[in-house]
Amino acid sequence: MKTPKEQTLHTRRQFLRTSVLGGALASTVPLFLEKTFLTLDSMAAATIGQYQTGKDGTILVVLQLAGGNDGMNTLVPFADDSYYKARPKISLPAGQILKINDYAGLHPRLTGIHDLYGTGNLALIQGVGYPNPNRSHFRSTEIWQTASDENKIESAGWLGRYFDSCCQGADPSSVGVAIGNQTPQAFFSPHPKGVAFSDPEQFRYMSEAASDPKSAELFMREMNAPDAGTGHSSLSENSGASIGMIDGTPGDGGDTVEFLQRTALGAQMSSDKILAITRKTKSSVDYPRSQLGNGLNLVGRLIAGGLPTRVYYVSQGGFDTHANQIPSHDRLMTDLNAALASFVADLKSQGNFNRVLMISFSEFGRRVAENASGGTDHGAAAPLFILGGGVKPGLYGNYPSLTDLHDGDLKFSTDFRSVYATALEKWLGAPSEQVLGKKYPLLPFV
Repeated sequence: MKTPKEQTLHTRRQFLRTSVLGGALASTVPLFLEKTFLTLDSMAAATIGQYQTGKDGTILVVLQLAGGNDGMNTLVPFADDSYYKARPKISLPAGQILKINDYAGLHPRLTGIHDLYGTGNLALIQGVGYPNPNRSHFRSTEIWQTASDENKIESAGWLGRYFDSCCQGADPSSVGVAIGNQTPQAFFSPHPKGVAFSDPEQFRYMSEAASDPKSAELFMREMNAPDAGTGHSSLSENSGASIGMIDGTPGDGGDTVEFLQRTALGAQMSSDKILAITRKTKSSVDYPRSQLGNGLNLVGRLIAGGLPTRVYYVSQGGFDTHANQIPSHDRLMTDLNAALASFVADLKSQGNFNRVLMISFSEFGRRVAENASGGTDHGAAAPLFILGGGVKPGLYGNYPSLTDLHDGDLKFSTDFRSVYATALEKWLGAPSEQVLGKKYPLLPFV
């Protein structure tokens, strides 16, 4: 049931729409003009949908697996002899794979994720990538976060463009929250919105700093420094190689500083709101004490506390497995599985699981053949997973050929921007072409 304030706002919007559009339709008008008014009316309704937050709105959670996750040892083609020939040392035994079908299955540590597939809450998209793939961590991450073509440099992120297009007038915490010491480039936009923090108690000082641009800049630069948060290592620690700290394009936090300077009051309101929720809301589920576990624990608490946020962004680092991959990747898969299992259990206990859609991504997969160091080098296409109560489960697309390669890499068959377009249109109710700059085929996972 709507509160009186919500009902008034809803009624006012309805009045503004129907008094103009309905009044026009009351007269005899040509059919083409009537269709035009009906189209405008539906567009207005869609715009209203962007303000459905709190317990009424859908939520998108973006999970970055930073460093280039080995997709072939995540969704394993156990029935393909070419897999074992290409990876004599690091291939996973067929008898240990959690089967999805007669050809491929999940890493043996992903038991909880496999259970989600069995209960109809997981979609696996095979062969995801983009044309002319780039093997640089930073450039490929930039391409994924901005949804740009490989030959175009774009500063605004795909989520930032969504915020600008569809969330005007909303306070920062109603738009997007990134858990980490750095604002991901996916949030960048000409008119920055959203907030990023790793510790709500640290974030509260923003309400003081935001009133003074110089203090705000100093605070944000200290907060986003590479060694920030060392007193709270549970959120900043990473396992794996040097690329583990990537959770966005490296920067000095300037995007968030500019946001603070322009919208100090909104930052203060967001800080106070987030702090109040995290202080009063505790999870009933035990999360693993890891970067991802703590990040998802915080997201779960914010959702349970009613923070009206449309998009959350979390990351897990350490996937740059050039050497001795088996123990590192096993540890990463164990942590990923435990964190996601806890998050799903938490959302279900809250009654919020059906509101949440999570999309994973990594800047690239790994090469088909193992290297001489018992690891894998930077590759191209890889699978990604999508989970949630509203997911249409299944294995989408075809597993890329392990022999018909592009310079030693798997060829992509699904453009990652089709995944974004589907989430925007079918989950967030946003015009994907306006956000992404062009039309991409939608996928049936929701």
